[in-house]
Amino acid sequence: MNNCDVAVIGAGPYGLSTTAHLRARSIDSIMFGEPMAFWDKQMPDGMLLRSPWAASHLSDPGGELTLDTYRLTQRKHFSSPVPRGEFVSYGRWFQSKVAPDIDLRFVTRVEKNGDFRLSLSDGQQLKAARVVVAVGIASFSRRPEQFKNLPSELVTHASDHSDLKRFVDRKVMIIGGGQSGLESAALLHEAGVRVELLVRAPKITWLTERKWLSSCLPLQKLLYAPTDVGPPGASQLIAHPKWFQRLPRAMQNHLAARSIRPAGAFWLRKRVDPIRVWTGVTVLAARELGEAVQLRLSDGSTRIVDHVLLATGYCVDIARYPFLNPDLVARIKTVNGFPCLSTSFESSVSGLHFVGAPAAWSFGPLMRFVAGVGYAARKLTCGITGSKKQESANANAAV
Repeated sequence: MNNCDVAVIGAGPYGLSTTAHLRARSIDSIMFGEPMAFWDKQMPDGMLLRSPWAASHLSDPGGELTLDTYRLTQRKHFSSPVPRGEFVSYGRWFQSKVAPDIDLRFVTRVEKNGDFRLSLSDGQQLKAARVVVAVGIASFSRRPEQFKNLPSELVTHASDHSDLKRFVDRKVMIIGGGQSGLESAALLHEAGVRVELLVRAPKITWLTERKWLSSCLPLQKLLYAPTDVGPPGASQLIAHPKWFQRLPRAMQNHLAARSIRPAGAFWLRKRVDPIRVWTGVTVLAARELGEAVQLRLSDGSTRIVDHVLLATGYCVDIARYPFLNPDLVARIKTVNGFPCLSTSFESSVSGLHFVGAPAAWSFGPLMRFVAGVGYAARKLTCGITGSKKQESANANAAV
């Protein structure tokens, strides 16, 4: 059985950035998974990143492996908003630089009895002193109760698809007024699909282009951090989790909800204008009607469509990670499904770290976005190297 100091599970933005920082400090680490798999297989072709250029870089200690470097060295011609396909290619280029020896096997089980024991997709096992969970949000898709008994031929989540062409010649109702729902609606409409959009809120929230700030850079920098997460002013607090954590929990919760509320990028608005949108309406019930779905809406009307696409977001609950042993999960202190983490992203189970969306309760909404990869990778790595130095000092003292 092979051993390593740190096993990083997941090869998306957080796993890649964490591995880059660990290896720069000569920490023995293995990264498991398919590079950028969620972005490649569970987000639609034609998608554009909502985050701005400055908030879309992965993180390496020297700050050399940026989108700018990728675009220059690969002779690419794209700008913001970043196309999903280019972001996937960028992530794989980044991986080739920091972890060319990535282990493409999947981790099927994580248990702890002293060291961690990882079972892999080919049946082999590995021991690790520490484990970093960086597998993202694929396991957390939110599916409202009224749709749970309907077959996947009729109802799917937006994260189930990378190719929306399967819906050509069908009538589709999209549920959700966030970026995913709005962009999916635009892409389907542009592909010739008959699509409608149902939004619970009384109106769609559109993010502003902020042209009025472009002539006053000092004010822009004061109101918005480069990470571009959160409302004006609060954006600076959210960009610095140490500041954000000093706020009362009630204020943290308010700003977190405000930062991830359903909203669409300004550049989507014209693309959504031709689409029929139902606002201020919810689905009370849904039932199978032959090869279609009948929706009973809160305004008293009904709609019959060929397919329902749920752009209903994600609900973090680490118990839904299928590879975590239930006994191990039971030992992790959580709040509403989020693990409670130390300053080095370590859970209440010694040596078990979480990065990305599961870290949002402890570090704020920045962790739900690519913009948070640098902070997470740096703090986690510093915590691990500090622990190793302490272990070495203790061993020397014992001698």
